[in-house]
Amino acid sequence: MALTAGIVGLPNVGKSTLFNAITKAGAHAANYPFATIDPNVGIVDVPDTRLQDIAKIINPKTIIPTGFEFTDIAGLVKGAAKGEGLGNQFLSHIREVEAIVHVVRCFEDTDIVHVDGHIDPIRDIETINTELIYADFDIVEKRLPKLEKKAQLKVGDAIRAEFLLLKRIHEVLLSNKPIRDIDLSKNEINRLKSYGFLTLKPMIYVCNVSEDMIQTPDVSEFVDMVFKHAEKENAAAITISAQIEAEMSELEPEEKLEFLESLGLYQSGLDRLIQESYRLLGLQTFFTAGEKEVRAWTFKKGMTASACAGVIHSDFERGFIRAETVAYDDLMHLGSMLKVKEAGKTHLEGRDYPVKDGDIILFRFNV
Repeated sequence: MALTAGIVGLPNVGKSTLFNAITKAGAHAANYPFATIDPNVGIVDVPDTRLQDIAKIINPKTIIPTGFEFTDIAGLVKGAAKGEGLGNQFLSHIREVEAIVHVVRCFEDTDIVHVDGHIDPIRDIETINTELIYADFDIVEKRLPKLEKKAQLKVGDAIRAEFLLLKRIHEVLLSNKPIRDIDLSKNEINRLKSYGFLTLKPMIYVCNVSEDMIQTPDVSEFVDMVFKHAEKENAAAITISAQIEAEMSELEPEEKLEFLESLGLYQSGLDRLIQESYRLLGLQTFFTAGEKEVRAWTFKKGMTASACAGVIHSDFERGFIRAETVAYDDLMHLGSMLKVKEAGKTHLEGRDYPVKDGDIILFRFNV
């Protein structure tokens, strides 16, 4: 199960350079048939040193990381939501993604023309956000009249609740603000899932800087503007050099490490983007381990053992009996599954057990 994020941005901000780096970095061929599974979709492995640590002890035939899927959206322009350029067509592609990655140009380059003539990160952010708001507004405008008729007929409390909720959303969008500004209950969020609202999704701003800025991004006025804006929105922000990511995507793993060290960096921008996405979305990782394979799986914090079994296969959840769990730290401390068992550190858990980050799980089921 690959988690998904949609990449948006104006033309010439470095969005395509970043996406190309993502698809070249790619997932291992053993995991997915193609790193790029669609003309505008790429999957990469989620970095996690724990996976390799577990594999060193278990010694499996195969090691499979969990994946993260990025969908590239054609460069948006003003009026995209109304059909300008290819924007409206591609906006529909990110209705189902979990988060939006907004690439913002934070570098000067006379050879790369800005679509609006000069660099202004906040103006660029507002342009994109306005298009996302317009796209959501269009959905609400089409749905509200139908709900209003049903609500007047008093066909049910659920219809009236949905109508009143969309009225609130309509007012917020009219004021040019995103839906995520509204304090929504869990029930209300679940009610809105089928709409795929773009401005309800968590936002990560990616400040794309030049190669010579990557070591000192904090001195950039443009980067500072984006980070302050993100803070006001309760959004996330990171700094990346898309050009450096593109160069690294051509290197072997050992060469990447040497390249990063030469820049004084400890991890790639892509790795930081994935980690920030996980933090923002409340995602964690559990593992399955056996002689055949050691594998990482993504789940949302708070999911139960039976729900996590369903991440692997629906049959696992349907026929769930129990989960045999081992903590990653216990395995590292004791050095083998046998010693973990002898020490009484293997736990038998029921379907409602809240899975913890780093749990190594053997699911027992019967269908």
